[in-house]
Amino acid sequence: MFKNKAYIGISFIILIFGIYAVPKIVERIKNDKVVQGQRLDRVVPKTADDDKLIKIGPAPKFELINQDNQKVTNETYKGKVYVLEFFFTTCPTICPKMNESMLLIEKKFFGNPNFGIVSITIDPEHDTAAVLKAHSKLLGVTSSNWNFLTGDKAYIFDLANKGFNLYAGENKKVAGGFEHSGLFALIDKDGNIRCRYDEFGNPILYYDGLDKKGVRNIQQDINILLEE
Repeated sequence: MFKNKAYIGISFIILIFGIYAVPKIVERIKNDKVVQGQRLDRVVPKTADDDKLIKIGPAPKFELINQDNQKVTNETYKGKVYVLEFFFTTCPTICPKMNESMLLIEKKFFGNPNFGIVSITIDPEHDTAAVLKAHSKLLGVTSSNWNFLTGDKAYIFDLANKGFNLYAGENKKVAGGFEHSGLFALIDKDGNIRCRYDEFGNPILYYDGLDKKGVRNIQQDINILLEE
């Protein structure tokens, strides 16, 4: 008799649990929230926005002179997607690789009026407009939207280090006399610095111009911004 009552009691508890829990489980399945339990892994559901490029903030304003002795500013690129780098023409280390990467990007988007490239020298005392013009021809640059820029050295160093946070410095002990980052900045049509997330969900900020994967990634993300 006691055993029968125990079974009845257990059955009653299971029935009550089923009435309470089953509808909630069904609702979670319908809403694709099965793994979002409060005490499980605190999983943050992925949204459609996760696949978009993050906005880091507005790109610094600039005003410099290009290889044709014409004034070029950030407003010159308003309404365009563009890639920006800091380099110098006599760089014996990473610049040739950066040039190669940028040429691949130019070739990929050649003829698109909504895309451009900005290459700013960190050795303006040597890299005059005439020197930049010759360098452009040596590289085989054909895009009218690729500007090589020069100007005041202190202004350019501030733009690199304080504006973009892309390191550039003078060091007589290193080959070429200057040190700088090999990273490329990606700017959208509204003048915002944009980037993708890494595999850990963190913004990469800038793209590696020395790495094939970095070049491939920035090409993919340029396409995304051009379609916005």
